[in-house]
Amino acid sequence: QVQLVESGGGLVQAGGSLRLSCAASGRTFSLYTMGWFRQGPGKEREFVACMDVSGGRTYYADSVKGRFTISRDNAKNTVYLQMNGLKPEDTAVYYCGVSNIHGGGVYDPRWYGYWGQGTQVTVSS
Repeated sequence: QVQLVESGGGLVQAGGSLRLSCAASGRTFSLYTMGWFRQGPGKEREFVACMDVSGGRTYYADSVKGRFTISRDNAKNTVYLQMNGLKPEDTAVYYCGVSNIHGGGVYDPRWYGYWGQGTQVTVSS
């Protein structure tokens, strides 16, 4: 089992920044890819960014490329999502997930076996 705890969400004005954290515990040796997804009201969960934990390669959705940065601290089993230049359309509940697939981008939420509880990000215009 892997437990994930997200933090760092909140309310911010358009153009502002937030940093989300996702701390993993439990069977962390099984981590291969950690990803961030988001889900707005009435919408499906969509891919935001992911990182191959061992190799450090990163992948981003086109909508956040150049504004968001995913990073990791392996010693702390923590993954971060730095979000700059936030827009109202970034408003959603953000979830981190763990996938045992590695070697490339993992964009489909169905390939993630573990999820955190989510953290709300609200961007006002």
